[in-house]
Amino acid sequence: MLISMNAISDAMTDALRFAGTVSGGVNASYIPYLASVPSDLLGLAVVTVDGQVASMGDADYRFAIESISKVFTLCNVIDQIGADGVQQKVGADPTGLPFNSVIALELHGGKPLSPLVNAGAIATASLVEGETPDRRWNAILNTQSRFAGRAIPLSDEVNQSEQTTNFHNRAIAWLLYSAGACYSDPMEAVDIYTRQCSTLVSAVDLATMGACLANGGVNPVTQERVLAEKHVQPVLAEMMMEGLYTSSGDFAYQVGLPGKSGVGGGLLAVAPGRLAVAAFSPPLDEAGNSVRGVAAVSHFARALGLSVFAHR
Repeated sequence: MLISMNAISDAMTDALRFAGTVSGGVNASYIPYLASVPSDLLGLAVVTVDGQVASMGDADYRFAIESISKVFTLCNVIDQIGADGVQQKVGADPTGLPFNSVIALELHGGKPLSPLVNAGAIATASLVEGETPDRRWNAILNTQSRFAGRAIPLSDEVNQSEQTTNFHNRAIAWLLYSAGACYSDPMEAVDIYTRQCSTLVSAVDLATMGACLANGGVNPVTQERVLAEKHVQPVLAEMMMEGLYTSSGDFAYQVGLPGKSGVGGGLLAVAPGRLAVAAFSPPLDEAGNSVRGVAAVSHFARALGLSVFAHR
């Protein structure tokens, strides 16, 4: 059942007001660009499955998509090799460990457990079809743009900041390769993965991208099918299990929506058949999730009873 825009607007207003009272967290500092983003920014956006858009605060500010990009590269690959192929080659289980964990790989014979942690995302990027690295990268960028309904740009500044500090991810890629779980040149896979994390989006973009998943794989603004309907459910399942890293269980328990966070301060949550909500606020908690973003999205979802576990 669709929710009125008046109810959505009221819930957004209350959510932003509440989130604005929440303190704590710090910007990601291991990527120099992210450390420089103003920490007082706070935005919220909603896109419904019938294409209505609402935004408040700093919802138009463009920030680095970071790990939220993992969802959309997964969408690209799952349409290529199917859900069973993704589960076999990458995985579909939470790791219970930090998003950049090497131990998680070692404990499972070098196979990543989820496409939404770094190891699994690098493996997923290595599966993108294309005869050259540039073609594979363009396929990823095109996927992000189709979901957003506009051309998503790569930030050279973010990319340079990340490429010069991604030594840990390079080590993960070589471990994947040694275990037969990286399906291209490992350094090429890391380069493409780093680029996919370095595009610029706004909360409105993220909400539009999430609304494609809420709408069964069709962009509700452009009306373009961007993902096969049969693949929406496994993508949302991956988000529910690992979308907020070691806080994924808490988010499922408290909010009850598939979500995905990024260390750039973005947070996306999807209410299937209804809407997507996205927040932006740079300070992060210890797990790597936006402190005020989680507060805003949680408050909004509870106000409207959006949990997928709720009886309707």
